[in-house]
Amino acid sequence: MISSVFKKVARLFWLLPAVLLWASFPPLAENTNVFFALAPLLWFARNKSARESFRLWFLNGFLFWIGTLAWMPAIVKNGGPWPLVVLGWAGLAAYCALYFGAFGFLSAKIWQKAGVSYFRRILVLLFAEPLIFAALELLRSRLFGGFAWNHLGVASVNAGFVAPLTIGGVYLATVIAVLVNGTLASIAERVLSPWFAQRGRRISFSGGDLLIKDSEREFLFVPRWIRSIETILPILLAWGIYSAGSSFTFSRNNESEPSKVLRVALVQRNFPCAFSAEKCDPEEEYSRHLRMASLLSPDLIVLPESAFCEFAPFDSVAAGKVASWMLSLGNAKGLLAGGSRSEKGELFNSAALYQRAGEQGKLAEQYYDKVHLVPFGEFIPGDKIFPVLQKLAPVGSCTPGVLKLLDFSGIKIGAAICFEDTDSAQMRALARMGADVLVFMTNDSWFSGSDETEQHAWQAVARAVETGLPVIRVGNSGVTGVVYPSGKASWLEARGGGILIDQAGCKLEMVEIFSSRLPPYAVYGDVPLFAFSLLVLAISFVPGLFRRKR
Repeated sequence: MISSVFKKVARLFWLLPAVLLWASFPPLAENTNVFFALAPLLWFARNKSARESFRLWFLNGFLFWIGTLAWMPAIVKNGGPWPLVVLGWAGLAAYCALYFGAFGFLSAKIWQKAGVSYFRRILVLLFAEPLIFAALELLRSRLFGGFAWNHLGVASVNAGFVAPLTIGGVYLATVIAVLVNGTLASIAERVLSPWFAQRGRRISFSGGDLLIKDSEREFLFVPRWIRSIETILPILLAWGIYSAGSSFTFSRNNESEPSKVLRVALVQRNFPCAFSAEKCDPEEEYSRHLRMASLLSPDLIVLPESAFCEFAPFDSVAAGKVASWMLSLGNAKGLLAGGSRSEKGELFNSAALYQRAGEQGKLAEQYYDKVHLVPFGEFIPGDKIFPVLQKLAPVGSCTPGVLKLLDFSGIKIGAAICFEDTDSAQMRALARMGADVLVFMTNDSWFSGSDETEQHAWQAVARAVETGLPVIRVGNSGVTGVVYPSGKASWLEARGGGILIDQAGCKLEMVEIFSSRLPPYAVYGDVPLFAFSLLVLAISFVPGLFRRKR
């Protein structure tokens, strides 16, 4: 009986990867976990069938996504119907877990096809496994509008491993994380292989049967001094990638003087989201922060997404008066704020740039309309064809805009609203268009009191390194601050220390802008990595290529 209980408890070991991976992201933010959390699952995929591997990887993926998306129920307190919220939470977690399951299936298949050829197994370890995992992350980020959230590479860059992002983005950082996990799995396999070999064809391990096939027995008896290359080669490969990224970063950092310096005042208003009926006095709140900002005489005041929804639409006369009042009170030259506007019967989620022009101080205005809209939030799929569906959109049925830059006194600003900052392709496009700085504006008060705000802010660090541009981020409820291309972030902090979240505050910052060449990733994007991944996948499954000659 004791043995039976022990076996059942031991099965929980296979759920440990989900817990470790969840802990890599906020709220725990143990970001170095990504370098070893998946090692047990990679070991499992090498020794089990594709079907069993799919099931275990999917289960771990589902538990991970349920945990990391635990901020979704926070929307219930803001008026979201709880049955739909819970259904959406479970559905999104299951959808994302399918990518985990697909990787487990493909990984097991490739290891089976590699057979006992030690050279082929090294190729699987070095290239196939890491590239396939990264390719599936990329596919999740693009398919059906994309959900680019909590990639392995995002955790590693927030742990300080930024160099790979300059040449391959977060997906190359994911490649290295999976490579390290696979190397650890190989080390464990080397250590345990004599123990397996002594116990015949079938042994009991962690409550399950592990089949030691004849072909695998031959692999287990490869001399240890030869199998040490399973550790040496991954180290050399990772070192090469880091060296290439670091050399580019070093050359950028050699610039002695910035070409421009932008004085910014970032106002975190912490106003209630659209569903809230809370009453507040926005003029009094903004007056307090803008007077503080006036001490610096900022070039630009930046407000979060939906800030002008408390006052008036951008296309109204009242919006211009509010902008003039804010510029005067803050003693600033320009104001960039989020809000809404209508044009020819179309509704846009927009950012407006107001700046004084001419001796009379007349306001000039420019607009950026959000391009990457959130389905079921800013529009209902098919609502342009069936207008009755537009009534179901929480903030109205928005229309996507056109990607463009805003010009502030010769400084080119690439704006991104809410979820757009997770779209690395869109941010790279802004960098190639000539942006000097990226400004991310978001309203995360929909999920106030949860970990969503900090998870969302981690994306800004990745975008700054990938594009080589400073990122100015303003959140309604947090997180607010500036991230530099080196990955260094300066966030608005609370009095007792830590990031200021779900509170109002103002941050004054001098943002240095350098005229540097774009990182390779900003120029070439994901095409090289994705093409190489498809090539590896095709080679791995060519019939007969990995067939053992008897």
